[in-house]
Amino acid sequence: MTHLTYLEAAVVGLIQGVSELFPVSSLGHNVLIPALIGGSWAQDLNVAKAESPYLAFIVGLHVATAIALLIYFWRDWIRIIGGFFSSIRHREVRTRDQKLAWMIILATIPVGLVGLVAEHPFRVVFGKPILAALFLMVNGVILYCGEKFRPRASVEADQQVLADLQRPAEREDALVAAGHGAGGDPRGHQAVRREEIAQAIQADERLARVGYGQAVLIGSAQILALLAGISRSGVTMVAGMTRGLSREDAARFAFLLATPVILAAGVLKIPDLMGSLGNGIRGQILLGSVLSGIGAYVSVRFLMRYFQTRTLTPFAVYCFVFGLLSVIYLGLIK
Repeated sequence: MTHLTYLEAAVVGLIQGVSELFPVSSLGHNVLIPALIGGSWAQDLNVAKAESPYLAFIVGLHVATAIALLIYFWRDWIRIIGGFFSSIRHREVRTRDQKLAWMIILATIPVGLVGLVAEHPFRVVFGKPILAALFLMVNGVILYCGEKFRPRASVEADQQVLADLQRPAEREDALVAAGHGAGGDPRGHQAVRREEIAQAIQADERLARVGYGQAVLIGSAQILALLAGISRSGVTMVAGMTRGLSREDAARFAFLLATPVILAAGVLKIPDLMGSLGNGIRGQILLGSVLSGIGAYVSVRFLMRYFQTRTLTPFAVYCFVFGLLSVIYLGLIK
């Protein structure tokens, strides 16, 4: 892959980092945008080509995206990983963190197994621009229906989240129980971060009540993201909402579930990029990775606040309109 320019790597890296977490499909955008631009972009950045080095490149960028998620959720992952090892050591699953650790493990198994067997064929067969545009429209319909037909339990869960936010005493108790202490300047940066930690602990308390079977069903929705145009975070959020989660908790669970999946996918591609496929483009890979990580970190910070009060509907409209315009352009005009 000697024709990947720094501009192409920068654009693809930024798109990957942002659109992997926004419910708009990173793979769909990385398939469509080069095709819409045309010329050397369409030739250099063709994910459907057999043994595509571009495919290895964009999947390899997942490592940077996963690192950004790990940085944002690092306190949560310390608790979750600690819960996993304590459950092994004591041979029990009783605490919030122990339950959440096993929920994530079990929910990751279906997409992990399918990904190992079918990831490459899926992306080569379905990674064509016109199909990506059609699936992006389908993604928009999924997001819209997820909001339109949200069950009452999910609506009530939103109300519960708001109620939890209005109970500062319980948040302080959660912080103390987690070993973070109490007090501090209520107006400073530390106070803001403490508030985020307390909200995360309360969210994990709610998620731990979901149960293992429901977690597996939610995690299995990630399989659909093997299709270019279907968003991993989007379908996982919709699956969580249909099982009664609030929007905010559904987004949080989607990001936690995505972290080990996209990290594993990226790590598996690193040997390819360190080999012959990476010859002559390692500088471009580094640039794309840095921008992907920055884009992902900014995105997750924004989205965790966005879904406290807002809906999936704007993303649904965007996906359907962009997909439809792409179908028209690629199928009728170009």
